[in-house]
Amino acid sequence: MEGPIGVGKTSLARALAERLAARLVLEPAEKNPFLEKFYSDMARYALATQLVFLVSRYQQQAELTRRYLYHPLAISDYILAKDRIFASLTLNEDEFKLYAQLYEMMSARAAKPDVVVLLQADVETLMGRVRARGIPYESALPPEYLRRVVAAYDEFFRLYTDSPVLVVDTSGLDYSSGGPDVVELIGEIEQTRSGCRRYAPGEPD
Repeated sequence: MEGPIGVGKTSLARALAERLAARLVLEPAEKNPFLEKFYSDMARYALATQLVFLVSRYQQQAELTRRYLYHPLAISDYILAKDRIFASLTLNEDEFKLYAQLYEMMSARAAKPDVVVLLQADVETLMGRVRARGIPYESALPPEYLRRVVAAYDEFFRLYTDSPVLVVDTSGLDYSSGGPDVVELIGEIEQTRSGCRRYAPGEPD
């Protein structure tokens, strides 16, 4: 699963993992000691926050290259490329040069997903979901920052070719009552595995 903050990645990953009896791999965001400080002073804590994320995300994603006999299928609520998307938004030029060297070494050893499910929503919907989940430092996010995140995701995945991508617009979905239909989505994912890019429920206008 991928997409900007508040789009519903973790909720959908949990539902899919339960339905498919798959291993669930969740982003270790709560374990980053700099994250809350970052939201209050982005310029000061951006590099430290990003390096902690890069290492912890890499460790999880590298583990996915191993095959497990009883749980051969894994569902993750992020891919490693997410780290670079956020680094491009938060780091200054010199910081990003250092970061990019580390990222290139790590990304070469990380697992490549069979399918990326890219969840999208408009900024107003995302802000509403972020506030509804009630994490104080997230609720203080300025809408302009979220707009930049959405634009960065759009730009990155416009050129992304490492894995097939299923694009799902969640703007009109109510996650409090279940979000996307999981059974229908599994069918869409299966069809996407043999292609390059699909849109659910259909091609965009």
